[in-house]
Amino acid sequence: MTRQRRIAVTSPQTRLALAGGRRGVPPAPPHLAPADAERARRIHRRQLRYALIVLGLLAALLLGLPVLLAAAPWLDEVRFAGIPVSWLAVAVLPYPVLVALAWCQLRWAERTERPPRRARGRG
Repeated sequence: MTRQRRIAVTSPQTRLALAGGRRGVPPAPPHLAPADAERARRIHRRQLRYALIVLGLLAALLLGLPVLLAAAPWLDEVRFAGIPVSWLAVAVLPYPVLVALAWCQLRWAERTERPPRRARGRG
């Protein structure tokens, strides 16, 4: 019995990307004017700073919640709709906070990438 040879069907862009990745040659960075390169560096630094802030807040949430629950064992006895508040804190609280952190990160990134406003002349 003869096995049929498998043929991978991909787009030309995928084949080019895979071929470039096999050679181990990193893509050439785009050539920017000095002013544009400096603006790109400023944007990159600012977005990195914002990302580290959000990451720190996320770590504070994920590490602080167990610490809070360990420090306040009485939250096991407090109930809301028959469910211990400590369970609600673990099962419900992180998600709105995660959404808020993601929203803030997105807003900061978009604001950072906006072109600077030009001073309008009076006329």
